Amino acid sequence: MIRDIDITCLIVEEFNREFLDNLQIDVAIVGAGPSGLTAARYLAEKGKKVVIFERKISPGGGMWGGGIGYPVIVIKQGHEILEEAGVKCIKKDEYWIANSVESVAKLLSSAIDAGARVFNGMSVEDVMVRDGRVCGVVINWSAILTAGLHVDPVSIEAKAVIDATGHDCNIVKVVEKKYGLSTPTGKIEGEKAMWADEGERKTVENTGEVFPGLYVTGMAANAVHGSPRMGPIFGGMLLSGKKVAEMVMEKL
Repeated sequence: MIRDIDITCLIVEEFNREFLDNLQIDVAIVGAGPSGLTAARYLAEKGKKVVIFERKISPGGGMWGGGIGYPVIVIKQGHEILEEAGVKCIKKDEYWIANSVESVAKLLSSAIDAGARVFNGMSVEDVMVRDGRVCGVVINWSAILTAGLHVDPVSIEAKAVIDATGHDCNIVKVVEKKYGLSTPTGKIEGEKAMWADEGERKTVENTGEVFPGLYVTGMAANAVHGSPRMGPIFGGMLLSGKKVAEMVMEKL
């Protein structure tokens, strides 16, 4: 016989066990788009305790919809990162193409299989800073923030934080407002108009630490440094995720 209360108990007990086990972590990644998922996999494979906080229920960022809703993405560089996750990539002239739904599913699965944890439906609304360094994130349920309820958040300690929130670069905005950034101008420049070739190159080039303990990857990197967006081509995103994982590993 199925008892409704048994189902409730199992859900609450399992979530609380996992949540309590992840209050002190190595790396907090904010955003489960392609760059965040890639970074999570590489860091977890190196034995780091990694948690992704995704404000939506469904991880994947902008990759799900491919281009204008067609479930196809284009890769010029970094296709091997998708293939490592088990994604089938087809070469077309000097490009590679892949199914966007398969790509998200397998990037997510490979990150989890490597040991990363994903908390979906959770938003990072602030960071913790000690001695001039980001040392954690402040989280709340996305539904609470959407409803505008006055409910205090809780905190997670992390040795490094990665902003993978895409065009909005939400976490960098919080730090910029309160402390300024360790960038050439000390502020967010904002992304420029679409230019795939330059945007792809700059996504990787701009990846890095913008405040002690806080890193940017993917489109968040271009938004911070004032570089172009690039539309439904994702190689730079994947390579940015790999690069930021390598940079964080050097510091941990």
